[in-house]
Amino acid sequence: MTKAEIVQALYTRVGGFSKKESADIVDLVFEMMKETLGRGEKIKISGFGNFVLRDKRQRPGRNPQTGDPIKISERRVLTFKASQILKQALNPRNGSSQTHAGLSPNGSTAATAGSANASPDLERAATADTSTIASKE
Repeated sequence: MTKAEIVQALYTRVGGFSKKESADIVDLVFEMMKETLGRGEKIKISGFGNFVLRDKRQRPGRNPQTGDPIKISERRVLTFKASQILKQALNPRNGSSQTHAGLSPNGSTAATAGSANASPDLERAATADTSTIASKE
């Protein structure tokens, strides 16, 4: 979804605003989020998730093409952690009591994105989606 699509959705669903006003509202929300994160504060959106800006220290790394050692500069990274409500909305369950208890239908423990047994790919996907959103600004 693009920013223009968000503006269009606000314009059609809420009503009472012109397209220009809808665009201004969306811009204002994103600007407030950027300012808040720039101050180092967290953004918690109930039922959606948390945006957190983390400082990463300088660290050693390797050039993947040549294998030469390099220094990775210090930087700030934006992470997003989805709320349980959002996770449940994205991963609807079939209604069995085992599934609701965190068990797969065969009785084994199911890994969730927030658990210690979760796949690193799930965590990377959540972070990658957020960085894509931030980079489109």
